[in-house]
Amino acid sequence: MSPDLLSPFARDFALKAQDFERMQGALDWLARRWRDRPSLDQAAEAADLSPHHFQRVFTRWAGVSPKTFLAALTHAEARARLEAGDSILDAALEAGLSGPSRLHDLFVVQEGVTPGQARRRGEGLELRWGLAPSPFGEALLVAAPRGLCGLGFVDHEGEAASLADMRPRWPAAGWVRDDALAARYAAEVFGGGTPPMVLIGPPFHVQVWKALLRIAPGGTATYGQVAAWAGRPGAHRATGAAIGANPISYLIPCHRAIGADRRLTGYHWGLARKAAMLGLEAVQAHSSA
Repeated sequence: MSPDLLSPFARDFALKAQDFERMQGALDWLARRWRDRPSLDQAAEAADLSPHHFQRVFTRWAGVSPKTFLAALTHAEARARLEAGDSILDAALEAGLSGPSRLHDLFVVQEGVTPGQARRRGEGLELRWGLAPSPFGEALLVAAPRGLCGLGFVDHEGEAASLADMRPRWPAAGWVRDDALAARYAAEVFGGGTPPMVLIGPPFHVQVWKALLRIAPGGTATYGQVAAWAGRPGAHRATGAAIGANPISYLIPCHRAIGADRRLTGYHWGLARKAAMLGLEAVQAHSSA
C-alpha cells in the first residue's frame, strides 16, 4: 500500500520500512564490523548509496546519524562488559566507551488459551493475522483472542514465505486475515506500548521467552545467562533452540541474546534487523540516561 493512503501514524512506519529495506545490506554489514569503527563511506558503499544519500536515509530512519548509532552500540557493549565483571580497562579495550542505560520491564499476560489448545498446537483456536509497516520493514502480526501471539517480518521471499514460517507453530488453529487488527497492534508495539501477549509453546520455551524479558532495552545477555535465568544453567543448546523459536520477535527480545564472546550471532529475522534493533535501543537508552 502506498504511504500516501495510510494514516499519519502508519505512514511514518511505512516510510521507515522503505528506508530499512534500502539500508538492510549496510545494517547487516555493520552488525559484523561495527567494532572496527567503519567510516561513513564504507557503510554507504555497503548500502550501494552515495555517502550523502546514505547519511540522509539512515538519519531519517534512525533519528540519529550513522556515527551516533555506532557510538550507541559501543556504549552498550562497554556497559555489558562492565556489568559482566570486566575491568574498566578491559571494557575500554573491547568497546572504547561506557554509558548508563535506562531500565524498564516488559510484561507478559499468559492467558487466553487452554493447556489443551497449546498441547494440540492451536486446535479450536482462531488466530487473526495481517501485515503492517514497521521501522524494521513490513511486519506480520498474529493475534489470539486475548493478545498478540506472533510477530515476524516479511523479507525478500515475500508474504507467503513469512506466513509459511509462522503457521507451522500452531498448525491446527484457524487462521483469518485481519490487516486492520494487525495495524492496531503495530501502532502499539512500535509506538512504544506493550500489548498483552499470549505465549503458546512448550514449557521450557516459555520459560526461556520469559527470561529474555529480564534483559533491559539497550542491554544484552549471553545464551548462558538466559539459560540460568530459565532454570537450566548449562543448557546452552536447548536455550538457543528456544530463543530461535520465539514467535513474538522484538517484544520478546531474542535480539538481545548474544554469543559467549559477546558478538552478534544469528537471528531468525536477519542479522541486519538484530543490529538495527540493538542500535536503536542503545541510542534511546543513552539519550534518556
